Amino acid sequence: MSDGAVRAADVCVVGLGPTGRALAHRVMRAGLRVIAIDPRPQRLWPPTFSCWVDELPEWLPPSAIGSRIEAPTVWTGTEHRIRRPYCVLSKQGLYDALPLDDAQVIAGRATRVDAHEVELTDGTVLRAAAVFDTRGLPPLGQRRAASAHGIFVGEETAAPMIGAGEGLLLDWRPENGAGPGEPPSFLYAVPIGDGTVIFEETSLGLRGGMPQHELRRRTLNRLAAHGIRLTGAEPSEAAHYPLDQPPPKRGVARPIPFGSRGGMMHPCTGYSVADSLALVDTAVDALRTGRDPIDALWPRRARLVYWMRMRGLWGLGRLTTEQSIAMFDAFFTESERGQRALLSAHDDYAALGAVLFNTVAHTWPFRWRYDLVGWTNRNRWLGYEFTRPREPMTTEIE
Repeated sequence: MSDGAVRAADVCVVGLGPTGRALAHRVMRAGLRVIAIDPRPQRLWPPTFSCWVDELPEWLPPSAIGSRIEAPTVWTGTEHRIRRPYCVLSKQGLYDALPLDDAQVIAGRATRVDAHEVELTDGTVLRAAAVFDTRGLPPLGQRRAASAHGIFVGEETAAPMIGAGEGLLLDWRPENGAGPGEPPSFLYAVPIGDGTVIFEETSLGLRGGMPQHELRRRTLNRLAAHGIRLTGAEPSEAAHYPLDQPPPKRGVARPIPFGSRGGMMHPCTGYSVADSLALVDTAVDALRTGRDPIDALWPRRARLVYWMRMRGLWGLGRLTTEQSIAMFDAFFTESERGQRALLSAHDDYAALGAVLFNTVAHTWPFRWRYDLVGWTNRNRWLGYEFTRPREPMTTEIE
């Protein structure tokens, strides 16, 4: 491409993570001309992506699933079995399920992204009737964050904690070595489908997040409590991103943010891929019928759901470990519809309002409810200083 070259299409998608690739794929399948841009369009995505099986769109083939857990476990003060199938997505399977054979795929970096134009570093200008910005999230800073450190362990080594077909969504058992005066975190552990299990200590809602060395220390403590010893050569991954990215405003002449950049990051769980995949066809249908995709993606009901979930995020970020256990214990005794309303439903505002109220009402002791709603200890962990690591981390963060 020469400097100043101009290309045109119906839709331009900037960023080819799972969300962007799915959007470009479905736009292409709808018969529209697509330009897709990414610095490394052939690269498989580094993070591990998971979701509830029923969240996935029907057009996605079974090959996109790497492993499936029929009834994952949550440990609060007691064990809860969630009778709802859960899965880890296969990176290669998901990539292969989203071919872009009839799209113009450009390996490049955007320096300017506008409502109808995208300019690349080499001077190429791309024009489209609609531009979608799917490049992910802006820098974290001191925003409310999801932080996680995951270690990949062979299934045989992981067997004392995670057997075949099992998975831990939230493990709040007091095994991570954190004291009562430290910010809380829980363990997430699921089989990947490639012969390994990821053990991932996770923190949700802290301003600025929890440092990787602290999360790693807590993960190793949990494994040691179950007799699992590592060599130090196990691969690992890091996650550290904001949870409070808002939905886009209506009627603003700018590119359409989609995926985690467009408010589809769940404020209370840190999940975004399944919701984004499920909403891809909503955006495509809006384009085909001449409607505003932002209006189609974010009706008032969905915006109300986001607003209520944000209140849940603020509550998460100020609880102690004991309070977190009590709150999740109350939540996972709620109805199936109520749990789905918080965990995944895009616009079920009535059920979400009910489950949030009931969760607070059933959290005990009574005085802890004041923390949940922000009447007390609103900024409990703000400015908390974690201890520095005693030694460098021994495994590479991928």
